[in-house]
Amino acid sequence: MRFSSYLRSVEKSQTLLLNEQSRNLEKGGKKVYKLGFGQSPFLPPNSVIEALKTHAHRKDYSPVQGIPELRRAVAEFHGRVDGLDVKPDDVLIAPGSKILIYAAMAAFTKADLLVCAPAWVSYAPQAHLLGHGVITLTTTFEGRWRLTADVLAAALEGRENKDIPSILILNYPGNPDGLGYTPDELTALADVARKYGTLVISDEIYGLLNHTGKHVSLAKYYPEGTVITSGLSKWCGAGGWRLGTAVLPARFGAEFKDTMLGIASETYSCATLPVQLAGVEAFSYSADIEQYVKQQRRVLSLIGNTVAGKLQKHNIQVHKPEGGFYLFPDFTKVAAELLRYGIKNSQTLCEALLAETGVALLPGAAFGMKPEKLTARLAYVDFDGVAVLEAAGKAQPGEPLPSSFLAANTAHQLEGIDALCQWVDDRV
Repeated sequence: MRFSSYLRSVEKSQTLLLNEQSRNLEKGGKKVYKLGFGQSPFLPPNSVIEALKTHAHRKDYSPVQGIPELRRAVAEFHGRVDGLDVKPDDVLIAPGSKILIYAAMAAFTKADLLVCAPAWVSYAPQAHLLGHGVITLTTTFEGRWRLTADVLAAALEGRENKDIPSILILNYPGNPDGLGYTPDELTALADVARKYGTLVISDEIYGLLNHTGKHVSLAKYYPEGTVITSGLSKWCGAGGWRLGTAVLPARFGAEFKDTMLGIASETYSCATLPVQLAGVEAFSYSADIEQYVKQQRRVLSLIGNTVAGKLQKHNIQVHKPEGGFYLFPDFTKVAAELLRYGIKNSQTLCEALLAETGVALLPGAAFGMKPEKLTARLAYVDFDGVAVLEAAGKAQPGEPLPSSFLAANTAHQLEGIDALCQWVDDRV
């Protein structure tokens, strides 16, 4: 029986593909600077690792919604960190926030998903898998890659079928841009979402890694229509453990929650119990864990700002980061010169960089940008996170890390940045 004509067309995640390509090049003896794959370089806090070890023998299935003690810890965490009134019953736990975003979209038989470009690589493919419409909201370098209330309102007003639900995905600090939103910007977006009855999935997985520690949740301004997703992948350095959290808007109704739980019960069943129990320790956000996060912010801010400053000196447009560990460089200023070398889109740009310098970046097209726009994502986490945090702990507390810190602890990564800058200089 022939199935091929009935198979869905689903491309492999660009981030995972790039990681495989980089590994293969390394096996072949090539020096590679892994600036494309966005995995936290830091280990989880010791107390969280010990909690996982302690409960490694726990093999039972857990409640689909998550164990009560973890849901309580997550609710209290959002109250303490975000100033939100969250009840444990409004919290869902899953094996990663990725599946929670998918489940929130899958709760609807038909919907329009509004995605800002650039956006994380999986949002639009998930919507396509579900048969939802995808509306791309274009942003610009000049506008700091931020969605504005005017653009959102125009897109919602211009929908062909206003009878079906609209869902906006908002991610900040952003992957791939490392930028946040101001309270005024969030208020304006909330006003538009409220006017049109739009559900917002606010992907705040990088929220704790806001470099100044001043992340503000959209749910503060639009509590009745915001789903907050987060987890342990980024601030806790536990991506492979797969633990995601979602806070559902209490006023959105029990039907939505019951639908998501039904989807969960028929797909992933539950998150791994030992990891959930380790999550209880993580979300307790003890003084030691809070200090661990502060050290991450301190390091990431220094690295991100230093790398951005280097790129800016070499005709590469980029905004200095506000959170997370990404930059979104724009090579538009040198596009004409690069065209002479056959570089006509973001894919050929990244292919040439990897082949000629060993620098691995992800093309902007993977994040919803027009292919001919010469943009790319740069993840500045190609260093030994354990060693870097240990060195940062020896520096003067509360003081900015000295400029010599990077040369001593992230030399390989800086070498990659210099190779990228030299490559551009050689062509202009």
